[in-house]
Amino acid sequence: MDWVSPENVIAVVTALLGVVVTFGVLVIERRVPRRKRIGYRVQLDTPVGERDNPDAGLFHGQPDMADATLVLLRVENDGAVSIGREDYQLDDHGLTVEFGPRQVRAVAVTGAPFTAAALAHGGSQVRLPKVPLNRGQYFKLLALLTGGPVGTPVTVSGGIRDGDLHTNHSTTLDDTPPVLGRAARAVTVVLTVCVVVLATIIVVRDDAPPPMGCARGTLTVTGSTAFAPVLRDLARRYEEDCDGATVLVDTHGSTAGIRELAERGARSPKSAPALIALSDGRKPDGYPQLRETMVAVSLFGLVVNDKVPLTDLSLDDVRRIYRGDVVDWSRLGGPDLPVLLVSRDANSGTREVFQRRVLGRNEPANSSRDCVHKDDPEARVVRCELDSTDQVLGTVAALPGAIGYTELRSGSGLKGLHRVGIDGRHPNVDEIGTSPYPYREIEYAYTWGVPPADSLTAGFLAFLGSGGGQAVISTHGHLPCATPKGLRICGEG
Repeated sequence: MDWVSPENVIAVVTALLGVVVTFGVLVIERRVPRRKRIGYRVQLDTPVGERDNPDAGLFHGQPDMADATLVLLRVENDGAVSIGREDYQLDDHGLTVEFGPRQVRAVAVTGAPFTAAALAHGGSQVRLPKVPLNRGQYFKLLALLTGGPVGTPVTVSGGIRDGDLHTNHSTTLDDTPPVLGRAARAVTVVLTVCVVVLATIIVVRDDAPPPMGCARGTLTVTGSTAFAPVLRDLARRYEEDCDGATVLVDTHGSTAGIRELAERGARSPKSAPALIALSDGRKPDGYPQLRETMVAVSLFGLVVNDKVPLTDLSLDDVRRIYRGDVVDWSRLGGPDLPVLLVSRDANSGTREVFQRRVLGRNEPANSSRDCVHKDDPEARVVRCELDSTDQVLGTVAALPGAIGYTELRSGSGLKGLHRVGIDGRHPNVDEIGTSPYPYREIEYAYTWGVPPADSLTAGFLAFLGSGGGQAVISTHGHLPCATPKGLRICGEG
């Protein structure tokens, strides 16, 4: 037989020995067979108010937040079997988190198949939904609290049928490690899995299973064209980490993405489509089945052709330009060139944010198909509409006198155009939350309902809030909502 070689025999024998050792350890420790268990532990309990942390208080000048604290709670399935919604004993929710005398001011979750909108909180309690958890799966709850000191006990109550709810304990320097404790069992099992996979690769030559947290299949990500460069990098990174996962990025605008998700979900409401729609700002009304996840704070800016040497415009000047009151740049101290408005179509979230945050009204009607000549002789200014951010950037760079808008990182390497500030302010991630710069918005990810915990949709959403996902988002000039500063800004809306 071709596979019988010294290397393969050693690999198979090693795998068999690993299996024997694993079962030996489990027998010696008399492990309780296949119980359902949910464990929890506090991973962070720290002051963020001025009273206990004057050098790093996040809420300067807010007396009611002087004793603010942050608590990070990890909830995990550390039993032998998966837990479903039907395993929770409470009728209206899954578990209750109690923070003692401290009062809950705000909450967020990471790594969970639900958003903070699914949480009910009041007083000192947070009610968690009935979350299905596979073996080893976990999520984290971040709570902003006031009214009590750091170290106040945090408890979780509820109940699991045929199982138990308990506090996890991480070994410290003062503890005596147990003989063949949980960590030893975990190491043994992991080593066994490694050698079994090695033997499988050598003998069977089949694909290895994907890493934990990954799922196989194909997922499509649509929506915002301004966020498309980030999505392409996120998809590439996720595919590198997760064998068998394919993430397709096909963006046509925020509104178009929301409509596509709603239409595909309505065609098969019992089977959620493998589709995520990214939107610059919240979805329009009328889509109650869609569930949102806040991803990042995106900054946008105005760009003009390099033939217009202006580097700053007042907010009033911007509004006059887009009302059609300024038709030549010489009116604003620029060259004798006609103003050409290069805009996005009605599906664009970037345009919607521009109208709402900057103009305070809609842009004028479309008056040109080629962005140069008026098709409507009654129009006060030349204005055209294009399908994507890349098209806007290319057109503004090519047409003297053109002005358009884009997200922060787009166009940073293009020639022929430059950014223009508003009232002396330019988009700057470091100044989010302190600068009055108006052109910014939260980026939302929408799904049809809550995706199954083991689905590729849920896995990719979790990746957006993970360390690797946050790094990609930050590289493109956005502020991830999952960071401490992003959590505060995204919570403000």
